[in-house]
Amino acid sequence: MASSRSGFSSRLGFVAAAAGSAVGLGNIWRFPYETGENGGAAFLLIYLICTIIIGFPIMVGEIALGRHTQKDPVGAYKAVGGKGWSYVGLWGVISGVMILSFYNVVAGWSFGYFIQIAFGDLLSQPDFGAFFGGYVSNVFDFGNNWIMLYSVVFMLLTAFIVGRGIQDGIESAAKVLMPALFAILLGLIIYAMTLENAMDGVSFYLVPDLSKITLSTVYSAMGQAFFSLSLGMGALITYGSYISKKDNIVTSAAIVTAADFSVAFLSGLLIFPLVFSQGQEPTAGPGLVFIALPGIFEAMGPMAGRIVGGSFFLLLSVAALTSTISLLEVPVSYLVDEKKVPRKIAVPVLATLIFLIGLPSMLSQGGLDIFSAGGFLHYEGADKSFLDLVDDVFNTTGLPLGGFLLSVFIATRWKTKGMAQEILSGNESFQGSGMHTFLNLMITIVCPVVLGLISLLTILSKYFDVNLIG
Repeated sequence: MASSRSGFSSRLGFVAAAAGSAVGLGNIWRFPYETGENGGAAFLLIYLICTIIIGFPIMVGEIALGRHTQKDPVGAYKAVGGKGWSYVGLWGVISGVMILSFYNVVAGWSFGYFIQIAFGDLLSQPDFGAFFGGYVSNVFDFGNNWIMLYSVVFMLLTAFIVGRGIQDGIESAAKVLMPALFAILLGLIIYAMTLENAMDGVSFYLVPDLSKITLSTVYSAMGQAFFSLSLGMGALITYGSYISKKDNIVTSAAIVTAADFSVAFLSGLLIFPLVFSQGQEPTAGPGLVFIALPGIFEAMGPMAGRIVGGSFFLLLSVAALTSTISLLEVPVSYLVDEKKVPRKIAVPVLATLIFLIGLPSMLSQGGLDIFSAGGFLHYEGADKSFLDLVDDVFNTTGLPLGGFLLSVFIATRWKTKGMAQEILSGNESFQGSGMHTFLNLMITIVCPVVLGLISLLTILSKYFDVNLIG
């Protein structure tokens, strides 16, 4: 019953937790390298537009559906749309499980780099590329490499927080982690701005060259927006089910969206001045954080490099933790709501299972050839690892597809009138407002068309070698 369901103690608690869900590796690891590879400020501009016209409406829809039904993603779709639609919620739960399985691996890398830079000798390595390659591949070298232990610790910490429940666990952690994340980020930015040539990085990041905007730029920005905002997998449906009928959904979603964009924006304002201060290229791709940045930290000198580098990877670890919490809560809520499994049992069982599912991803960076690029699969014109496959199927393909299905569900089944009725609770001025008109237009026309097209292009490109994106 809704009346006996636990929930957040206040709107602040929900906003902190939802912002934590949205803010993660996508903002601080993925956003900077996507920006660097896609033209700097041009990508930032398109990313902002995608966040507002696609990400924000989908977030409002997810939160409203969760609060309306007071259920997990599977139960929410089933309650409004019937059993057939429940499979959309189930896809979201499965996507969350699979994303967490590899997300925890990357989070372990980040936590390990924090330990190795702050308290170890990582910055004394002669070749950071070779170090990273050995670091992620020597999974079973327990005498010299603790990468598996770092991931275990990360999953245990995630499980501990989720196991404590909504208010004592998720909400309490978010209220500490989110301010800490902003404090570390702002402190690092202030330092970065004092470096020589830092303004060259700011110019690359903030002065757009509109000629660099292509279909590929828009496609990448859309994917980044969905990955960053944790949309399309039911995380915000789950969190929405824990909020009060008195809360203003639109305002809360706007704050969460703004917080997520702010962290992504600020991370670029940190990383590009650092990169340009050492004359490095901003197009280093996924290796920008784990290969290029350690070289920059090393050039700062022993003490400054240790402090700045350690603080950066602590920041990355905190951001990852705020997301792993929500990723685990999605399947936990499913077991608690639909299968009546007690939380104290659901959490350790799922955490263990997801960690085991993530082992092939952990081993796919050279640990075992059968899971690694060159020995696993070849598609999209390239050798792919197991981690690449999970990322492509459940993140790159799955999240926009989940958003497309949500928008179709609201437009055709729940109807925007039903969503509006839910939003009116806590926001009496919504009916007939400009925001009402905007959300109706986005949910019924723009989101289905754009997300449907993005999903189709992704499927054709990745799995049928038909590249219409460029």
